[in-house]
Amino acid sequence: MDWTAYLPMLWQGAVVTMTITLASITIGAVLAFVFGVLRVEGGPILSAIALCYTEVFRGTSLLVQLFWFYYALPLVGLSFDPITTGVLVLAAHAGGYGAEIVRGALSSVSVQQLEAARALNFNRFQTLFRISLPQAIVEMMPAFGNLTIETLKLSSLVSLISIADLTFAAQSIRNITLDSASIYTVTLLCYFAMSLVLMVAIRLVERFVRRGNAFPRAAHS
Repeated sequence: MDWTAYLPMLWQGAVVTMTITLASITIGAVLAFVFGVLRVEGGPILSAIALCYTEVFRGTSLLVQLFWFYYALPLVGLSFDPITTGVLVLAAHAGGYGAEIVRGALSSVSVQQLEAARALNFNRFQTLFRISLPQAIVEMMPAFGNLTIETLKLSSLVSLISIADLTFAAQSIRNITLDSASIYTVTLLCYFAMSLVLMVAIRLVERFVRRGNAFPRAAHS
């Protein structure tokens, strides 16, 4: 059987995979900034809450998280469709790792910079948004790029909760054609191509951020 007739199915699966990845990393970035900032500036209680969030989602299996949200959470009256579940779990997982990236980048801002802000009578919010974050964002961009690629690769797990992503499409075609080598080779190449597209986009964003923060970086050096 000519499996190339199923290429449209692979394309549709790739679109689903990229959509889930982009949605997950966008929501995850928001969670990362919120909980990462709370780890540094949130005080004892909020910092402890942020720590619990990051440790839970970094310290447990993503696959088990997917199964728990999809199969166990409905038992207490909360249920989501597979796409929503996949996006939320991937976003929470990425947010847990991203929060540590944000925390580390904020913690790397020099003490001299913070003392200078206090000397200028900046409050905590002014210091955060005018001194710390502009410098920290530059430092965290490479790590966020790696996190984005990792989220793309981990998105293949959503096929296990019946989402017709690229991996699900490949498995379905393989079951029909019994041509494992060709199907999975093409699938690998598809993931690699999507990774390349994301890497190029990430490099462009990183270059834009560095250009926009040229002055804070010069002041830091």
